[in-house]
Amino acid sequence: MNPLTPQAVWRALAEVMDPELPISVVDMGLIYDVRVHGGVVDIDMTFTAMACPAMTMMIDDICAKINTLAHDVATRVHVVWNPPWSKARLTERGRAVLQSMGIAV
Repeated sequence: MNPLTPQAVWRALAEVMDPELPISVVDMGLIYDVRVHGGVVDIDMTFTAMACPAMTMMIDDICAKINTLAHDVATRVHVVWNPPWSKARLTERGRAVLQSMGIAV
């Protein structure tokens, strides 16, 4: 079995969707960093608002997705607020998805 890499984690995270919009957490710019070391995956992420009602759901979805890559790793999601999320963090694909829904970005 190949060791888990940050690149594999990023690809997996690109399949984790925001529960309110058809856009991934990566395209939304919510993921700040991914580190893989010694059987642990550390993910730094933010949300668009401190009162986001989907925080727990999204973190659970991320942990479940990483678990599909490797069952023998622990996933730790660190919620960070600095730098704060802004529309500038959207990927080009994320911008296109939101614009197709009539959301100005």
